Amino acid sequence: MSDWWSDQVPSFVVVGRVNAGKSSTLATLLEVDDDDVLRVSATPGETTSVQALPVIYDDEEWIRFFDSPGFQQPVEAVKVIEEMAGDRVPGPDEIRRFVEECGDDFPDEVRLLEPVARGAGILYVVDPSKPVRDSFLAEIEILRWSGRPRLALLNAQSDDTTHEEEWRERLGTAFNLVRTFDAHEARYDERRRLLEALLQIEERHGDRIEHVLKAMEVEWGQRQEEAVEALMDFLEDSLKLRVTDGLDERDLGVPARRERKESALMEEYYDKLAKLESKCLDRWLKTYRHHLLEADVDPVNHRGLDLATAETWKKWGLNRWQLTAAGAAAGGLAGAAFDLGVGVHSLGAGTVLGALGGGTAAFLKGGQLPELKVKLDGGMKWRSGGGRTLIVGPPASPNFPWVLLDSMLVRYRGIITRAHGRRDAAPLEGGDDDSLVRQFPSERRTLLQKWFNSCLKGKPDRGKETEVYAALVEALEEVEDGV
Repeated sequence: MSDWWSDQVPSFVVVGRVNAGKSSTLATLLEVDDDDVLRVSATPGETTSVQALPVIYDDEEWIRFFDSPGFQQPVEAVKVIEEMAGDRVPGPDEIRRFVEECGDDFPDEVRLLEPVARGAGILYVVDPSKPVRDSFLAEIEILRWSGRPRLALLNAQSDDTTHEEEWRERLGTAFNLVRTFDAHEARYDERRRLLEALLQIEERHGDRIEHVLKAMEVEWGQRQEEAVEALMDFLEDSLKLRVTDGLDERDLGVPARRERKESALMEEYYDKLAKLESKCLDRWLKTYRHHLLEADVDPVNHRGLDLATAETWKKWGLNRWQLTAAGAAAGGLAGAAFDLGVGVHSLGAGTVLGALGGGTAAFLKGGQLPELKVKLDGGMKWRSGGGRTLIVGPPASPNFPWVLLDSMLVRYRGIITRAHGRRDAAPLEGGDDDSLVRQFPSERRTLLQKWFNSCLKGKPDRGKETEVYAALVEALEEVEDGV
């Protein structure tokens, strides 16, 4: 470890009992979910050496954290340190001497205390669901004797709070600050507050910690902007999505032939829609540094957004009255947009409804279940050279864009609420959450409806994109504020 220490960089070592959540705390704080970078495991003794983890912005290291092995023999270590002090109360000199002389007998304690002896601040992670035993009191004494800035973190491993007050009382006499930090649930705001707590206990390097706090805020805003760009691309591409195939006279004369083509087109539509959805989710996962989450999108069943079940259309999207209001305020939904996807048996019904006005059309069709399999083409159209063209997509319901947006907002919430300290690989599912778009203000619904209409026509209104972008930024902020 030739370059492991720097007097110019504020450093903090995370210490505690084996399996108290030290590594998971660092993983969540620093957004590391890659075991190749920071190993997090329920196996005792997984961390066997001190690992330096730098915080870097603009190619410069601003803070350095150390992940350490847990205490193994704290009671015995206390006795040795007290013997070194003699009649005096042990202090930093004895801690340094212990590090220099006791590596053979106390390898884990020496490794975790070495950065402390050099001047690192301390983050002491404890599980408050466990009783305060003598071994914990020994750990607290050793860390108090170091004289270094000390922050205690209560990282509960269960819902048992029986011993929390005793822990707070004991820690409050030996540490500068005591905070709660759930490594498996902490969000952006909790991570930021933890760094602000470091600013309170380590004033010497306050300017560098403040720089990190400002950089975090800027970075979070940039991520949000990237997330909105990915969402707009997904919505536009999905609403413009059509798949087509030609029908010749033989296909028209043999129902089985036409049915096979319809089935193939339906599968192709689902496959392309699933790929668009997966592309957006993958962009989000990369933006928010998640490696273990996966976009669970199956083109066959389309599990990410299951358009084939009534439940999807019931729990997500606008209700019928909201669709009516949004459609009316948007100036009417084009009849052609209704015909797309409804099938040859619609006989132009969408055009007729469109003539009644956008609000009426939205109300009449808002409760319709747009199963793609029964709405295969946009009407049989003559092709040059004979035959007709079969067009699939998008589903006929004006609620389709809102269901798309709703499902993505739910997935977005799943991404930003996923703590990096968790190591269970899990799919990013749609969940059973209620609609989020129904909570939008009416002005936002009207704006988005107009833009949706233009996308459905295949001609996105570029003049509204700035307003749509701002509206979706507000939507993502509301998702974040609601978690």
